[in-house]
Amino acid sequence: MKKRWLSFLFAMGMVVSVNCQGQTPSPKDQTSSPNNIVPKPVSFTATAEKPVTLNKHTLLIADAPFQEQAVYLQGLLKDQLGLTLEIATPQTKIGRNSRIVLAYDSIEANRPEMYWLESGGTTVRLKARDVTGMVHGIQTLLQLLPLQKEKQVAFPTVEVKDYPRFAYRGMHLDVSRHIFPVDFLKKYLDYLAFHKFNTFHWHLTDDQGWRLEIKSYPKLTEVGAWRNSTLIGHFKDTPARYDSTRYGGFYTQDQVREVVKYAAVRGINVIPEIDIPGHSRAIIAAYPEFSTRPDTVWQVANTWGMYNRQNNVLAPNPGTFQFLKTVFHEVADLFPSEYIHIGGDECSKMWWKADPKSQAFMKANGLKDEKELQTYFIKQVSRYLAQKNKKVIGWHEILEGQLDTSAVIMNWGGAKQGIEAAQRRHPVIMSPGNPLYFDAYQSKDPKDSLAIHGYNPLDAVYNFNPVPAELEQLKLEKYILGAQGNVWTEYMGYPSKVEYMVFPRMTALSEVLWTQPKQKDFSDFKRRVRATMLPRFAFWGSAYFKDFDRWTIADK
Repeated sequence: MKKRWLSFLFAMGMVVSVNCQGQTPSPKDQTSSPNNIVPKPVSFTATAEKPVTLNKHTLLIADAPFQEQAVYLQGLLKDQLGLTLEIATPQTKIGRNSRIVLAYDSIEANRPEMYWLESGGTTVRLKARDVTGMVHGIQTLLQLLPLQKEKQVAFPTVEVKDYPRFAYRGMHLDVSRHIFPVDFLKKYLDYLAFHKFNTFHWHLTDDQGWRLEIKSYPKLTEVGAWRNSTLIGHFKDTPARYDSTRYGGFYTQDQVREVVKYAAVRGINVIPEIDIPGHSRAIIAAYPEFSTRPDTVWQVANTWGMYNRQNNVLAPNPGTFQFLKTVFHEVADLFPSEYIHIGGDECSKMWWKADPKSQAFMKANGLKDEKELQTYFIKQVSRYLAQKNKKVIGWHEILEGQLDTSAVIMNWGGAKQGIEAAQRRHPVIMSPGNPLYFDAYQSKDPKDSLAIHGYNPLDAVYNFNPVPAELEQLKLEKYILGAQGNVWTEYMGYPSKVEYMVFPRMTALSEVLWTQPKQKDFSDFKRRVRATMLPRFAFWGSAYFKDFDRWTIADK
């Protein structure tokens, strides 16, 4: 990793420099202070020079690549300040009006996703060379503005130079266990954009429901999108209890395009996940001929934790592989992302062992064991996607066999699995259950809202380093693309529960992925959460975990 040096900074209203490391906040610190930016930028300078006056006469001016971002910013400023700014055209008379300029610049903004924010005189100027960088600059600009309706705003005279530590900064959302309306998906994307994430991992299929319209196989949504009941209480409760309510739904292809477009304006790439060859109970409920027991009538799973408990694997037969080719080609046409996630995790081998036809297929294709059969599936789907110029991401279990593709490995295990993947020269996204599963508990309070298991408090997330020390010693850190927070929704049946589980842990992860380790300070981070994020959560009307300051990893 190249070292990125933190410049000296100027505190608001002062002429002395202060380091961007955590400083004890003044009682007069305001939400809109440069000292409160989240995630912490590479460098900023703030002086006591005359601020830029923004009011209803201020103009928005954007270079050609950022016209959509100008409209986006116009809406954000109206929501936050109550000011509706005109977007200037070549015919607009600018005169002495103040202006916010979104400028294309590949000289000063010489890195991917980098932005410069400069203000003074009558101009607030954002410079970037790509849409994502411009969106990041917009989020910083918002944090330097009051979080209330104003007729006139004094924008501080600042210079902010900023870019991320990691290329991949992701958040995941499982919509199989519980599905969420498109309006909430958009809100979730807004949360990601504010925190400067660049990837939304959309977990669309699993044992408990298939959520994507596939025109070639309509029963995936007619049958596979619906379960006849859902587990009540915790998975480990005995006896298990279920409601009697049919549950499900799916996203149409038009809705998917709507979400993808919404994300693109915000600089976010949407990576869909179609989980195979395990986690496929919804598939075989719709099409039992693709199962190892085609004579069986399968139901979409109504409980959690299917691994080695209930049959949920695809059978290796011509019909299955034609199905996979057709489905993944349709998915590839729907999503512009360079990558498609194919799952590959928790694939129970016992159902293949018990199936004579699967064993015969293995023998005919020279596969010595079920791990090689799993690898066969991954290779086939990788080839199908390569036909559409797409690349594959899979959970770390896809390396159980001798995988010879260039697949990106998403590691939900520990450092060991990440190191093994990097040593095999695979790009790696770190997403370990400890501490990046945001479905785990964030407190030890027995009255806390139900979670699946584990304990991942805020400090555990903030102190996580995606690059294991051993990889640095081996000089293999270049294989770590970044990291991702995962949100599995077995116990998240409604949007406010998702918000409660991700905030402020998402905020902590954003700084892990954006800010160099030498700049980080947990005490200062918590100060900025209180100064910046708590008012922002209130502005959004979002739920969040209020006791984040009380619980730490030491309570484990």
